[in-house]
Amino acid sequence: MEQNLLQTKIAYLKGVGPKKAEILQKELGVFTYQDMLNQFPFRYIDRSQIQKVANINDDTVYYQLIGTISNLQLIGKPRATRATARFSDDSGSIEIVFFRGLKWIKDRFKPGVRYVLFGKASEFNHNFNFVHPEIEEYNPNDPLIGEGLQGVYNSTERLRDNGLGPRTIAKLQKLVLQQVWDFIPETLPKYLLEQENLIPRKYAYYQIHLPSNNIEIQQATRRLKFEEHFFFQLKLLRNKMHREQTVKSHVFEVVGDYFNEFYQHHLPFPLTNAQKRVIKEIRRDLASGHQMNRLLQGDVGSGKTIVALMVMLLALDNGFQACLMAPTEILANQHFATIKEMLEGMNVNFALLTGSTKIGERRKIYAELADGTMQIVIGTHALIESKVVFKNLGLAIIDEQHRFGVEQRAKFYEKAALPPHTLVMTATPIPRTLAMTQYGDLDVSKIDELPPGRKPVQTYHLYSDDRYRIMVFMKQQIALGRQIYVVYPCIKESEKTDMIALQAGYEALLRDFPEPQYKLCVCHGQLSAEDKDWEMQRFITKNAQIMVATTVIEVGVNVPNASVMIIENANRFGLSQLHQLRGRVGRGADQSYCILVTDHKLTNDGKMRMKTMCSSNDGFVIAEADLELRGPGETGGTRQSGQIEMMIGDLQKDGELIPHVREAAINLLADDPKLIKPENRMLREHYKELFAQTFDWSQIG
Repeated sequence: MEQNLLQTKIAYLKGVGPKKAEILQKELGVFTYQDMLNQFPFRYIDRSQIQKVANINDDTVYYQLIGTISNLQLIGKPRATRATARFSDDSGSIEIVFFRGLKWIKDRFKPGVRYVLFGKASEFNHNFNFVHPEIEEYNPNDPLIGEGLQGVYNSTERLRDNGLGPRTIAKLQKLVLQQVWDFIPETLPKYLLEQENLIPRKYAYYQIHLPSNNIEIQQATRRLKFEEHFFFQLKLLRNKMHREQTVKSHVFEVVGDYFNEFYQHHLPFPLTNAQKRVIKEIRRDLASGHQMNRLLQGDVGSGKTIVALMVMLLALDNGFQACLMAPTEILANQHFATIKEMLEGMNVNFALLTGSTKIGERRKIYAELADGTMQIVIGTHALIESKVVFKNLGLAIIDEQHRFGVEQRAKFYEKAALPPHTLVMTATPIPRTLAMTQYGDLDVSKIDELPPGRKPVQTYHLYSDDRYRIMVFMKQQIALGRQIYVVYPCIKESEKTDMIALQAGYEALLRDFPEPQYKLCVCHGQLSAEDKDWEMQRFITKNAQIMVATTVIEVGVNVPNASVMIIENANRFGLSQLHQLRGRVGRGADQSYCILVTDHKLTNDGKMRMKTMCSSNDGFVIAEADLELRGPGETGGTRQSGQIEMMIGDLQKDGELIPHVREAAINLLADDPKLIKPENRMLREHYKELFAQTFDWSQIG
């Protein structure tokens, strides 16, 4: 009964019908009564007061008026572009303006009929008017007039044009609640409600849609946020438990000749304590008999590649193959060059496989991977193509893993008899709340220490009119034998922005740094892979002192001699991206510098980003600031495939709640790992309902 009523199609709700139901489905994803209840208000307005036209004097507040409409005119010939009318009550009249829905607006308002107008006043030429206010016939028995707080719901132009504005949606919510109130099931056990001081679920739905006061809104919001985060954490933690208990993988018992020879004779510099700790954590996973699924976080320049290589050598010591997959050819080439240098003199058969690998070389790599003579392969998504067959893949390492979809990474499972151990790496520090949600089913290791001898990059914010000072500084650094990156946010001048384009900047730099005294190279996304590599090699081999680039050099470029990073229009980048770009310098022993160049027109967020970059080199501090400024949707780059969308939970705002919820979920699973106790019956049923349609990617990092 409960299930059937909540799953009633929204078309059957009074005032909806088939046409409006189709629009609700397409615009908001609302198919059922339950879907409608899960459309939560994003703010509340006070509808208890009726104001007078004569008292309108503020363009920052909402007004509710009752009156009549006259003098409706369509303006613009031959085709109307707007409609105007007068709204009048016994104190005066005010203009109302419409720019949309003009076809039907001329027939909508009738003379002598009283209407309720609700909207924010606009001031224009010292007069107030209303642009696209909500208007409907006045009904003294209207349940929403005089009720006080009313939720404001997300709407779209198409919804509004079809009579489904925020106010109508508020009315529909009340109708749904009246019908399903007695059938809204509880999902959390009584002991948890008491322990966490949470109100029952049905009251939470009522209070969030039809609150009497702000306290009720707070109670309802906390209950519904807790529930959403709680079930998400249960899913992540149960996935992790399942993997640890049932997903078997190869046991790497041996620490043998490959690992020991490298550690004793080829290590380019002593490992930091953080690197040693991480390697121990990984070794413990590899020897457990269960599949490793670990996330390795490490700030730019922290030495993740050397950890990855040592773990791959452990795979070789145990008779298995290993692979390292990167999201771009530039990054794959960089890993290959670094590993080639570190393995010099060791008897290890390894190769690079990308889209640019020649056919003959590609066939040779395929054959040697299949017969097991190729021990390590480094590459791009070319590694997961069906033609790539491993004899005994034991370890898969994925770098900058947020740039791959979960399904792509899952393809490594098809290439081994048992799931290979998986290590996913990122140089993008992940805020704590995101780590608990997006990566909550992984074990997490963190390299939070830079190699000895590295000096923090000194960061400065300068303005466009400081360009002469910047040029003098660049020439001083080049005279010392250093190299310089100059990064632009775009390639060609855009009519829609005031950015200095890469092409124009490159031409200006050629005038300031003329050949043959200076050499410049260019790298951007519109170059072919071959041309990018050629330009990059000119910089790496010191045949060019200045590299003019877009963000293609954000990850994977390792030139220790480069000591200056100049970022033009730095306010166009997010904090995490600025930090990634800054990480391209400071990789050698010399003092390095990052110069953020902007014009004087900066938003408050832009000023805060510049201030944060100049005051901190800690990627984890910057990641938290980035989450606060930009929100979770943008922080980590490309959204992960399969990521769950929150209905009311907010990773940005729920930073204090999420760790608390996770702890509650851990405690519940410790007491009832299979959710079979009678007191958890409702929780178990809701869990099954929530995740019945979700494909379980939990074993993939």
